[in-house]
Amino acid sequence: MTQTDKGHYAAKHRDAKVDEGLAAAVQAKSVGGKLSCPAAEALAAELAVTMAEIGKTADLLEVRINGCQLGLFGHSPAEKGVKPAEEVSHVFETLIRSRLVGGPAGPMPCAAAWEIAKLRKMPRLEVSSACEKLGIKIKPCQLGAF
Repeated sequence: MTQTDKGHYAAKHRDAKVDEGLAAAVQAKSVGGKLSCPAAEALAAELAVTMAEIGKTADLLEVRINGCQLGLFGHSPAEKGVKPAEEVSHVFETLIRSRLVGGPAGPMPCAAAWEIAKLRKMPRLEVSSACEKLGIKIKPCQLGAF
């Protein structure tokens, strides 16, 4: 497949070659041309590869990622499943802000949101809800979706 033959998602990866083993695994876990974030996470763990490798393979196959575990995209009927938290404690806000990249107005990587959720033993969606309340963007996505 040449660059001009590549679709929208695959075009992000110039000159990339599909790993046939990963491709087969991504296709097996995909439903209707879509791979959920939880399925991608499980696949990465099962195959001992990074989330980025799963995301790149999905892109090359033109498989869409959906069901973001932070509620940011791929949820029906609305595209965004996260709602702002009612309150964010000072301690929680300080922890979140300590993970921002590029200064106080910078975003927080998806991986950092997952780490915070694990550290605090809370659902990942609660971290993204706090970020929504604080006006903090979460990016980049570990799968490369955003």
